[in-house]
Amino acid sequence: MISRPFKQVDVFTSTPYFGNPLAVVLDGSGIDDAAMQRFAAWTNLSETTFVLPPTEPTADYRVRIFTPGGELPFAGHPTLGSCHAWLQAGGKPKAAGHIVQQSAVGLVPIRREGERLAFAAPPVKRIAPSPTLLAKVAAALGLKAQQIVTAQLLDNGPAWLGLLLADADTVLTLKPDHRALRELGQKVGVAGLPSSAASPVLIARSNREARAFARTEEAPADIEVRAFAAPVGIEEDPVTGSFNASLAQWLIADGHLPESYVAAQGQTLGRAGRVHIQRDADGQVWVGGDSVTCVDGSVML
Repeated sequence: MISRPFKQVDVFTSTPYFGNPLAVVLDGSGIDDAAMQRFAAWTNLSETTFVLPPTEPTADYRVRIFTPGGELPFAGHPTLGSCHAWLQAGGKPKAAGHIVQQSAVGLVPIRREGERLAFAAPPVKRIAPSPTLLAKVAAALGLKAQQIVTAQLLDNGPAWLGLLLADADTVLTLKPDHRALRELGQKVGVAGLPSSAASPVLIARSNREARAFARTEEAPADIEVRAFAAPVGIEEDPVTGSFNASLAQWLIADGHLPESYVAAQGQTLGRAGRVHIQRDADGQVWVGGDSVTCVDGSVML
C-alpha cells in the first residue's frame, strides 16, 4: 500500500453536505480490481472513482467508477465530481475550457460554465417497459396505474426504468418496498412536475428538510426527481446524474419539458441537489451541476 492523493467531493450542490458525496482516488495506478472494489465498499458511498492515465489520445484522463456492489460503465455525479477533483488537483485539459473524460462507456465531453461543470449526456437507448414489469414496479412503489403518466426503460450505460408521475407531491411521498425492487433487479427513477401552489404535503416536510432548504440558496426547480437503486446496494441515491441525463433526453424529446430546466433531487434525504439541464442547438443534452470539496488529503491503497 502507498499514500495516494484523495478527495471527497459533494456534487450537484454549491453548499457542502447537501448534494451527493463522491470519493475520488486521484492516482489509481497499480490498484487491482479487487482492491478498487474493496475500497468502494469500505467508503460506503454510492460511488467511488479512481483516476488513471488515459489510453485514448484525445482524453485528458481516464476514470473507473465503482459502487459498493460493482463497477459502472458510466455515472453522472462521478463524472462531474472526478473532473472537479482532477482540475482542483492541478489537471490541465488539452483544450482550454473543454475536458474529455475516458470511461468504460467511451469518451465523455465536459464543459465549463463558469464555476459549474456539465457533461454531454451519452446516447440513450429507450424502449417501453413490459406491462408485467411496470405493474410489479408500481406495486413496489405503492402506485396506482393512473398515477403514472408515462414510462420508459432508459439505458445510457446504467439502465433505469423511468416513470413520469402526475405530480411532484406523489414523488416526494413515495415509500418504496426496497426489498421488492431488489428482487426485481430493476433500478427505478421517478419524476413529477411541481404544482403551481404549495400543497399540504410540501408544507409538511420534515424539520430536517426545512432546515436544509433554509441554509441553501439553490435554484428553483422545475421537476422533482428520486432514484431507487436497491439492486446495486443503494436504496435511494441522493442526486443521480446518469438518470437525470436519460430522463432529460426522453422528456425533452417527447415534449414533457423545455430544452432548459432545473431538476431537484434529494429532498427526502435532507439534501438539496440541483441538476441543470440544457439541450443545445445541435440537440446535445448537457447535464450540469456545482461541486464542492469537503475532504482533501491522502489515502493508503
